[in-house]
This record gives sequence, C-alpha cells and structure tokens, in this order.
Amino acid sequence: MASVFLGINDRTYTYESTAARAEHMGAGVRYPIDFAMTEDEIAYIVNRGREDRPDGTRLTVFSLGEDGEEYISTFGSYGEEPGQFIWPMGITLDKNTNVYVTDEWLHRVTKYDQDGEYISHWGTHGSGDGELNRPAGIAVGQDDTLYIVDSRNNRIQKFTLDGKYLGKFGSAGSDNGEFNLPWGMCLDADDNIFVADWRNDRVQSFTSDGKWLATFGTPGAAGTPGTGGDCSNAVIKGGITYTNAPVGQFNRPTGVCVDQDGDIYIADWLNNRVQVLTPEGRFITEFTGDGHLSNMGVAKLKSNPDMIRQRNGIRNFTPERVLWAPCAVKMGQNNRVIIADTTRHRFQIYRKNTEPVVV
Repeated sequence: MASVFLGINDRTYTYESTAARAEHMGAGVRYPIDFAMTEDEIAYIVNRGREDRPDGTRLTVFSLGEDGEEYISTFGSYGEEPGQFIWPMGITLDKNTNVYVTDEWLHRVTKYDQDGEYISHWGTHGSGDGELNRPAGIAVGQDDTLYIVDSRNNRIQKFTLDGKYLGKFGSAGSDNGEFNLPWGMCLDADDNIFVADWRNDRVQSFTSDGKWLATFGTPGAAGTPGTGGDCSNAVIKGGITYTNAPVGQFNRPTGVCVDQDGDIYIADWLNNRVQVLTPEGRFITEFTGDGHLSNMGVAKLKSNPDMIRQRNGIRNFTPERVLWAPCAVKMGQNNRVIIADTTRHRFQIYRKNTEPVVV
C-alpha cells in the first residue's frame, strides 16, 4: 500500500495549553524524550538529561489533564545499578501500570511498578535472538506482548512482560520492511505496529506478526527539498522560527502515535514539527508550535521579579511558541494530542475537534 500526500481539510485542531517547565531536579522536566499516558492522564516521562548534569536523568510523573499540569513524583536515577539508567530512551505501561524503560547505553529494559519501585531488568548486548543493541521504542500489545525497537540491530523484537524472547522481524536496508536505525514505535487499536524508521526518514507499519503494510514519507528538510538528515533547520532555526519544510517529507522522525480514527501523528524531529496523516498517508496538517507559558512557568516567574522584568522586554515571542526538536507525541483523553517539546523542556497540547470549527 503506497503513500500519497494530497491535502485534505476535514479535520481541525486547536492549541489547548503548554505544560511543565525546565528543571534538572524536582518538579520539572529536562529533555523529555518519551512519555507514556494512563487512562486518567497521568504521564510517566523519560528525562534524558545532559551528560554534564546526570541529576536531570530520571523519570517524572505528572498529571497532564485538562485542568492543567501537576507534578506528582520522581523515580529512577543515573547509573548502572538495578533501577538506574545511563541513556533512558523509550517507555511504555502494561495493563497494571507497570513501567518499562529501555536503556540505550546499558542495552537493557528496566521494569518498575506504578509507584516507581524497581521490579527487575533484563537485556544482553548483542545481535542474537533476544539480545539488544541500543534498544529504543517500546510498546505493550493487547495480548501482553512486549515489542522493542532493537535500533542498532535494525529489527523489532518481541518478548513476554518478564523478558522471555518470543520472536523478531526486520533487517537492515531501505526497502519495504527494512530499517536503518529505527527509533520510536506505537501500536494502533488492532495492534498493528508503526515504527519511526529514523535514518530512512519515514514511518513503516506492520501487522503484529511482522508483515509489512505501508510506508509513509520521504526524506526532506527545510530549504533542501528531497534530502534528509540536514541538521541546520534544528540547529539554526530550532527554537527561533517556524519550519518551512515540505509536507509529507521527514527529517529523522523519532516518535509516532495513532488516534482512535486511525490518523497518524509523527514527530518530525529535525524539522521541528509534528505531521498528521490519514490512515492512507494523506497529509492533514502539521503542528509547528503555539506554546505559551505553562502554569508552572507562570508560578516560577511570579517568584522572581528579575525574570518578570526580562520577559517584559521581549518584543518577539515566536521563539517561545515554536516546537524545537520534538521527540514524542501521544494521544490523551478526549482527542488531546500531547507533544514532548523536547529541547524546550515542556509539552504542547492540542485538541482534535470532533465538531466543525471556524479556522
């Protein structure tokens, strides 16, 4: 099933709010690279942190409901001991709200309970069945199968919830069903698998047993149509101005999710945006950012008069609004689209309108 990108306009979205603020410790986030949502809109957030500030590498738990964000707790820390991680990458939850986190550096998966108490970990570095090399995206199917993006091995592996190997599919390459350093993944309502094929600048979908279904997108970066992997848009324009990359083209996509209607949301990382496609691959819209101060941001400003004076001198708020290298996107309740605005250390939240609105 080939993809086409013919624009349609029968869906509309509105910006709702911004959530969280930048903090290395405590009630904030630092480079939120992935997150997982419960049905009551509790978000378990992977904070990648920085190499020079390992205290920012942790998991935080927030309420991201319609009434605004609320910090709940923090767990996990930087290190190699049980319950710790070096390069945390992907996160998912099972039916009992146990938490599973992949670790790129330690080549393992760590499991916690819903309160952040360490349960177990598994993973051996290698390329054999059940071995991992830079695991990234992770998801749990309706039958409790655990799917893991085994990035450097260019494949998807399947495990039980306690780490027993079940199977695999995929190989290195650029043809349909092949991967080049895949990153994020998700499952739709039928447990079809969607994978952000990072270095191939596309998203692919598969059945739960690994049969290829579709490929979405081609390489493309702002100012350089038909080419991918150009970092200049993120480095030079990132956090400063809006992207002008061609629609339907991707520059190192990192995350993907599918809503109840089958529409596909793709974190187009180096193009500083999230693109939305129909189930057939037609372009619907893109989110490039509308962010304003979050409730947490306002509270911090109110506690610091110097920051208020500095903000009052700003004349161009575009840099505050735009997305900057977003890594993940998830669906919340009531058609809420939640984007991890990673390099801005926050979330931007939109709503898919169920009734026609004036746009």
